[in-house]
Amino acid sequence: MTSPPYPPAPRSDIVDELHGTPVPDPYRWLEDPDAPEVKEWLEAQGELFAQAGLSGRERFRGRVEELLKSGSIGSPTWRGDRHFFMRRTPEQEHAVLYVVDDGVERALIDPMALDPSGLTTLDAWQPDKEGRLLAYQISVGGDEESQLFVLDVASGEVLEGPIDRCRYSPVAWLPGGGTYYYVRRLAPDRVPEGEEQYHRRVYLHVLGTPADDDVMIFGEGLEKTNYYGVSVSRDGRWLTVSASRGTAPRNDLWVADLESSPVTAPALVTVQQDVDAQTGLHFGRDGRLYVFTDRDAPRGRICVATPQAPAYENWRDLIPEDAEAVLSDFAILDDLDEPIMLVGWTRHAISEISVHRLADGARTGSVPTPGLGTIGGISERPEGGHEAWFGYTDNTTPPTIQHYDARTGETTLWAASPGSVDVPPVRTEHVVYSSADGTEVHMLVISPVDGSGPRPTVLYGYGGFGISMTPGYSASILTWVEAGGVYAIAQLRGGGEQGEEWHRAGMLGNKQNVFDDLHAAAEHLIATGVTTSEQLAISGGSNGGLLVGAALTQRPDLYAAVVCSAPLLDMIRYERFGLGATWNVEYGSADIPEEFGWLSSYSPYHHVREGVEYPATLFTVFASDTRVHPLHAWKMAAALQHATASDRPILLRNETEAGHGARSVSKTVALAADQLAFLATHTGLAKDR
Repeated sequence: MTSPPYPPAPRSDIVDELHGTPVPDPYRWLEDPDAPEVKEWLEAQGELFAQAGLSGRERFRGRVEELLKSGSIGSPTWRGDRHFFMRRTPEQEHAVLYVVDDGVERALIDPMALDPSGLTTLDAWQPDKEGRLLAYQISVGGDEESQLFVLDVASGEVLEGPIDRCRYSPVAWLPGGGTYYYVRRLAPDRVPEGEEQYHRRVYLHVLGTPADDDVMIFGEGLEKTNYYGVSVSRDGRWLTVSASRGTAPRNDLWVADLESSPVTAPALVTVQQDVDAQTGLHFGRDGRLYVFTDRDAPRGRICVATPQAPAYENWRDLIPEDAEAVLSDFAILDDLDEPIMLVGWTRHAISEISVHRLADGARTGSVPTPGLGTIGGISERPEGGHEAWFGYTDNTTPPTIQHYDARTGETTLWAASPGSVDVPPVRTEHVVYSSADGTEVHMLVISPVDGSGPRPTVLYGYGGFGISMTPGYSASILTWVEAGGVYAIAQLRGGGEQGEEWHRAGMLGNKQNVFDDLHAAAEHLIATGVTTSEQLAISGGSNGGLLVGAALTQRPDLYAAVVCSAPLLDMIRYERFGLGATWNVEYGSADIPEEFGWLSSYSPYHHVREGVEYPATLFTVFASDTRVHPLHAWKMAAALQHATASDRPILLRNETEAGHGARSVSKTVALAADQLAFLATHTGLAKDR
């Protein structure tokens, strides 16, 4: 195969001087998506991708589509005898929000009914405390710019909205349903140019009044990149407000008693401030305050205190930190002779639930689970009870909802994904390997049940923001393995699989550990005969796109192919675009000399070298992505196309009317088919297809 002729991409002589270091940026002109020359270049890249001979694309498309006909199901949210849940049936493009009232089920919000084009997504929803009203947020075209509405649950009538600038906004209802706290960005004309995505505030909104008249209760004068959380206890007495600078793994936390201070000006009492830890609060029906925290416990612990004295010095352990497992969730069941707490854990990314006496935290048993997989949160009725619900999935099981009855100790299937699919058999192996510095890293290797290697293999990783790589149903993975390939998922440093210390071992100045962990995973797969470097591909998106971008520049000899989706790649200028300024707490800032040194040591765009034989690389980006601007991939694609000495292609798939997150099923299928076909073509999986 010979590399295709690439669209012309002029190289400028722009060189910035940062902290005494010259930083070339020859493709800065590609940062302007509205420039005619950029549009022309993107159109030519689209034509180049359309002409790529990708083996098995239609076969992959058909199989991914079949496996996605499993549909999906979400956990219930209870309000009295009424409950709300999400479900997607086999033929639906988006999941629909349903309510069940007196045993009668009906659709409340169907994104396709709102917009038959499939471009509208339901981003979030929250019923009021009585279940009579529902706040929900929608966005269009993948831009995640949520608008907030409120509807009457009984009639389905939209009572008000839209309220704009509500991206990532929590909604905390007060009892009675007429008032709620929420988070909204300041209007664009009130912030400096270029900072429209920041400057959030917490407001109190009264139903039926103009949003611009809402009372601001928190956030004035604080960090521009702060995210805020807000919640109100079940009885309406206690307000909690949290603040974190961007995506920092720490938060400040305050509590107010709404019985002794007005809802328009709550008297907030500090729980923690300027502390390097994450903490959340739950106000128990028994009057105790339950504190979920990683303060002095990187794997998490649960403490108890009282709402009237919530400060750190009053906490006492109820569920102490575990030596191996990471605390993930808890629920309280108190309609029992002896009230209990269910505690969710992940042990090397495999979920489990333990049972403890609520009084003293003593462990009394465990909750049966369907297998070695992932539990998606434990929920109970707000007014208490003896039942709990939790989501469950693993590599061959579409999402299900399980029901636990504490009176019998039994777990039963409560609801399954509605579609019936023929899931191929696979073998999942949990392996441990050593990284460059001797650190043990875990990896899941999913392969066909028959035969042996070496086989075409995709190595996937993320390694950032404390996000864990856990088992789950994936149509793409199953399609790849059914076709004869191997799919490996490495639990790299930077993730949350081993707790907060594991996260911090892969952030800021430790970021190279993440890349070293990926290289070591690749070398382990080769050394153990799973694959060869000629058959090995790497894949990642967002922060995982940064991962594979760094990997292909650091070890181009190790990988045959790369799929790099919605990536960060120019780590010197990333803070200037999308939500980049909220991530400098994870990566560092090029404005600070020491942190510039970290970033420049691995920034993929700045480490492309002429004359190197780079792997076959496919960049997939989305024009409406307001988190990670597609310019990262545009600049990197141009740099690689100019520099590579390999005949393996560098391609760019630039999708319109799609963003970083949720999308319709048909768009998901099309993207997966293109990615799998590219990987198959350049690892030999589809050589004879």
